[in-house]
Amino acid sequence: MTHEHPVRGPGHHPRAVTVVRAGTLTTLQDLGRPGFAHLGVPRSGALDPLAHARANRLVGNDPDAATLETTLDGVALRAETAATVAVTGASAPVRVNGEPRGWSLPLLLRAGDTLEIGPAEAGVRSYVAVDGGFDVPLVLSSRSTDLLSGIGPPPVSSGTTLPIGPARRPPALDMAPYRAPALDETLVVHPGPREDWLGDRAADALFAQPYEVDPRSNRIGLRLRGGPIDRRVRRELPSEGIAWGAVQLLSDGQLVVLLADHPTTGGYPVVGVVDRACASACAQARPGTFVRLRRARRPARPAAREPGRGATS
Repeated sequence: MTHEHPVRGPGHHPRAVTVVRAGTLTTLQDLGRPGFAHLGVPRSGALDPLAHARANRLVGNDPDAATLETTLDGVALRAETAATVAVTGASAPVRVNGEPRGWSLPLLLRAGDTLEIGPAEAGVRSYVAVDGGFDVPLVLSSRSTDLLSGIGPPPVSSGTTLPIGPARRPPALDMAPYRAPALDETLVVHPGPREDWLGDRAADALFAQPYEVDPRSNRIGLRLRGGPIDRRVRRELPSEGIAWGAVQLLSDGQLVVLLADHPTTGGYPVVGVVDRACASACAQARPGTFVRLRRARRPARPAAREPGRGATS
C-alpha cells in the first residue's frame, strides 16, 4: 500500500503557480514509478532524467521532486507566491515579465511575476523546476503523468493552479554547465533478445544508415524512419515483456525505440536495446532530424591465467 497525499486547499498550502499557457503538451514528471511492471504499469517519469535532475539541483530540490516537462512550444506560469525556478532541457527563450532571463540558471520570481518559456530552439522537451517541487498527489509513489495508462495527474491545462511544496533554502550553486541538445545524435545499441531474427545483411543495415525522427514520436516511443530492415524469421511473435530502450522492428521494416510510457509487453521483435546513457538523446531528438545507431562495444574477455599464477588461498 502507498500513502497518497491529499490535495490541500489554498488556506493550508499558500505556495502555488497558475498555468497561464499550457503549451502543446506539458506534464508533471518525477523519477517515475519503478517496480510495477508486473501490474502492467510502466515506469514513466521524466524522459530526459539528466535535465530533470539538473533543474531540481538548481533550485535546491532533491532529484525526485516533480518538475514540468514541456513539449516543443514551452509553457507560461504566474507565481502566486515568491519562488525560485530553473529551466533546463531543450534550449528555449526564457522571460520573466517579458524580460529575457538565463537558461539553466536559478531565477527568483516574486508574487505576480510571469515566467514564459518559448518554443524550443534545439531539442524537444524543457524542464521547469520550482523550489519545493510541484506538490500534486502521489499515485503509486509517483507524481508522474503516464500518457499510456492515464495514471497520475492529467496533462497540464491553462488556468490550472499547481501547489508547490515548502520553500527550500537557496541553492549553493548559481549555474550548472550543460550542453544544448545536438541536431544529430548517435544512440548506442546493445544486442536484443531477437537479434537472431535478423539476417547478416539486415544486421549490418541496421547500423549502416541514418534514421529520420518521425513526427509521430511521443513519450511512448521514438519512431525512426529509414530504409526498411528485413528480418530472417517471419513467424508471429507472442507478446513478451519489454523494457525502456527496446528497439522494436515493426512489420513495415521501420523501428521504434520504446521510452518512459511504453507498454510492459509487446509482440514486435526486439532486435536491440538502447543504452540507458542515451536517454537524454532520445528525449530531445527532434522530428525531422536524424539519428544513427552504433553497436555497443562488447566487454573484452578477461585474459586466461597462466598455470600456477593467480590468487592463492
